[in-house]
Amino acid sequence: MQKAYLNWSSGKDSAFALYKVQKEGTYSVGKLVTTINSEEDRISMHGVRKSLLLEQGESLGIPLQLIPLKGNVPLREYEKAMKNSIDLLKAEGFTHSIFGDIYLEDLRSYREKQLEKVGIKAVFPLWQMNTTHLIREIIAAGFKAITVSVNAKLLDKTFCGRAIDKEFLKDLPANVDPCGENGEFHTFIYDGPNFKFPVNFEIGEISGKNYSPDGKKGERKEKKETWDSEFWYCDLIPV
Repeated sequence: MQKAYLNWSSGKDSAFALYKVQKEGTYSVGKLVTTINSEEDRISMHGVRKSLLLEQGESLGIPLQLIPLKGNVPLREYEKAMKNSIDLLKAEGFTHSIFGDIYLEDLRSYREKQLEKVGIKAVFPLWQMNTTHLIREIIAAGFKAITVSVNAKLLDKTFCGRAIDKEFLKDLPANVDPCGENGEFHTFIYDGPNFKFPVNFEIGEISGKNYSPDGKKGERKEKKETWDSEFWYCDLIPV
């Protein structure tokens, strides 16, 4: 098997991508790679506490490689940090990088071009899968996930902190992708067929955040913008 690391978001898509490659046996996944907001000690974008991420890695039995980044890091600094991390992985013998992306062509192209520069091959196990069928397959396989972030322009506060189940899918507006592939919502996976034990937590405060164009983050404000700048976050508290 070829040695690979998986880009671990802590959510359902990366979890199912891992599960799929483990079942197929083409790649040996030796590490889970995750970017961390070093200012908040939480997973970038998802906002999940690092301690819960560490429990995920322990339950899956795969070492984590964390990449600390400032909350509003410029693209050049982000790419430099990623390259440094990938160089270390390549030195350890990793040859492939696995992603849970489904159909965002520009994102796939960006990932492939960046990895090509350092001699790593990108792998997309879920590529172009029908997202309605995919989310049903994820649920049927026994994965347990909860929404930790939702785009406030598309989903109201009640969708944050909800379990990903048939009722959730039934309640989603027609313009929202069932897997949240366009960034409509992000999830935290806490149990599944490849987990040794469930990750335990309590649902904490649900709060709104506004990301202004100058990169500053504050409390959610009631105003209309032309960009996706407002999100609801559900804090998960380790127990």
